[in-house]
Amino acid sequence: MQIHQIEVLKVNIGTLKFKDRKAAKLNDILITAVRVIDLRFPTSRENIGSDAVNKDPDYSAAYCIIETNAGLEGHGLSFTLGRGTDLVVQAAEYLSRYAINRTLASITDDFRAFARQLTDDTQFRWLGPEKGVIQLAAAALINAIWDLYARAEKKPLWQLLSEMEPAQLIKAIDFRYIDDAISPEEALDLLTERRKGQAERLALLREKGYPAYTTSAGWFGYSEEKIRRLSKEALADGWTYFKLKVGGDAADDLRRGHIVREEIGWTNKLMVDANQKWGIAEAISRTRQLAELKPWWMEEPTNPDDILGHARIRREVPEVRIATGEHVHNRIMFKQLLQAQAIDVLQLDSCRVAGVNENLAIILMAAKFDVPVCPHAGGVGLCEYVQHLSAFDFLSVSTTLKDRVIEFVDHLHEHFVDPVRIKDGHYLLPQQPGYSIEIRKESLTRFAYPHGEAWSATK
Repeated sequence: MQIHQIEVLKVNIGTLKFKDRKAAKLNDILITAVRVIDLRFPTSRENIGSDAVNKDPDYSAAYCIIETNAGLEGHGLSFTLGRGTDLVVQAAEYLSRYAINRTLASITDDFRAFARQLTDDTQFRWLGPEKGVIQLAAAALINAIWDLYARAEKKPLWQLLSEMEPAQLIKAIDFRYIDDAISPEEALDLLTERRKGQAERLALLREKGYPAYTTSAGWFGYSEEKIRRLSKEALADGWTYFKLKVGGDAADDLRRGHIVREEIGWTNKLMVDANQKWGIAEAISRTRQLAELKPWWMEEPTNPDDILGHARIRREVPEVRIATGEHVHNRIMFKQLLQAQAIDVLQLDSCRVAGVNENLAIILMAAKFDVPVCPHAGGVGLCEYVQHLSAFDFLSVSTTLKDRVIEFVDHLHEHFVDPVRIKDGHYLLPQQPGYSIEIRKESLTRFAYPHGEAWSATK
C-alpha cells in the first residue's frame, strides 16, 4: 500500500462510528495462507482412551493454522484416532481455498454463507453430505476462523459469542433442514428472551466454574486395580461425577462398576458408556443389567445413526437416562433424535459437526426441546473447545446448570498454550483471547506424523 493510500484510509476510519471501526479492523485482516498438520499422539501404548470398540486409539488431530497479513493466527483442529487423519488433512487443505485471500470481515459478516460454502462444494458434497471426513475437515477450518475472530476482538470465544447480538448469532446458523424443529424467528426470540440475568450467571461462572465429570479413571483397557486406585484419587481431588467404559463381558462390566461404586459411594454420580457396542436387543438387556449400578446415564448403547433404536431403548428401560451425540454428524441427525424423544442427554461434539456454527444450531434445538447439553470432550483439544460452548450455552441459551456437566479427560493438556483449568471438579472460565486450541510449537514438531520425533523414533 502506498503512503497516500494509508493516509486516506486513516482519514476515512477516523470519521466512522465505533461499530464501523470494528468492522474496518476485521476488513484489514486478510487470510494469506492455511497450514494443515497431521498431528498424532501415541496414546495407545498406555491404553489411554480405550473403550469397547476403539481398543487402540492414538489421539490425533487435523490441525489448521490460518495465517494473516496482520500477524494474527487462527488455530483449529478436528479430533481423530490415528489412521485416517491424513484423509481429514487432505480435505482441510482442499477446503482452505475458500478462506485464502479473503478478509476476516467478508467471512464473519455472513458466517452462514461461508460455512455452507465448505459443506456445499458441488463435488466434495457427494462424499458426505455433511458427514464424515468432509464434516471433520470443515470443522477444523471453521473453528480456526472463530479462533482468529475471537483473537481479533481480543476476547475468549465464550465472551465473543455471549456478547453478540441475537440477530448476529442467527446470521451464523444454517437453518436449512432444521427449520421444522426450530425456525430462525423462534431462535431469535429465545436468544433475546434469555439474555436476561446474564450478568448474574457470568458472576456464578467466574466464582465456581462449570461442573465437570471425569472419564480418566474408567478406560476399558485399565485393570480393575488401576480403576480402583484412580477412582479413589479422583474422589480425593474433588470429583463427584465419574464415567466408566462398559461393553465387555456382562459380569466384568458389573464387577468393574461395583468397584467404582465402592470407592465413590452411592451419592456421587456414575455414568456408563458402551461406545456403540451393542445391537438394540442386547443394548436393552445390558442397560437393564447395569441399572443396578444406578447409572446417571447410559451413553452410546448402540449405533449413533439408529434414531428409532435409541428411542426404543429409552422407552423400554425408562429407569436409565439415554445419552448420545459424540458421533452424531450433523444438526439434522440431532433434530431427529430430539423429535423422536430418543435421548435424555445430548452430547454434542465440538468438531464432529461443522464447527461452532453448527453447534450453535444444536444448542438452540436442545433448549427448545428442553434436553440438557453435556458435551463430549477428552481427546485432543475437545476439553479446551467445549468449555467455551458450554459457558455460552449457560450464559445465553439454557440459563441453567441443572443436570449439566462437561466431560473431562486428564490427558495431553500440557501441549496447549492455554490449557483448561480445573478446580474442585469444575472448569474455570478461559481468560485468553481465542478458542484455547493453540498447540505449542515444540509439540507440533515432535508429534507431527510421520516425521516427528515421537514417530520416527519408533521406526
